[in-house]
Amino acid sequence: MNKIYHLSTCSTCKKILEETKAKERGFILQDIKKEKITPAQLDEMKALSGSYESLFSRRSQQYRPMGLHEKKLTEDDYRSLILQEYSFLKRPVAITNGKIYTGADVKNI
Repeated sequence: MNKIYHLSTCSTCKKILEETKAKERGFILQDIKKEKITPAQLDEMKALSGSYESLFSRRSQQYRPMGLHEKKLTEDDYRSLILQEYSFLKRPVAITNGKIYTGADVKNI
């Protein structure tokens, strides 16, 4: 399965989707704001990436206001936070050929 989890209002995600021609190449696109990530989907991402922390975005606008920068978070905390607030998922997340690519780093694109 080739799938990309993205946010349609994110200019970086839009740019990456256009540059990679993901839709034309048959990727399934899931806008995480309109269609929430399920626990099973997040668990699949974790299995491929190795940890929930690697999927977690500290750049979310919710990170500091919630005081998370002052806490030591566990894997369970990361999982719970991503499931409750879509902006905590580092995006885009692309899954292709059994591999996962997380975030907008040039090496991932």
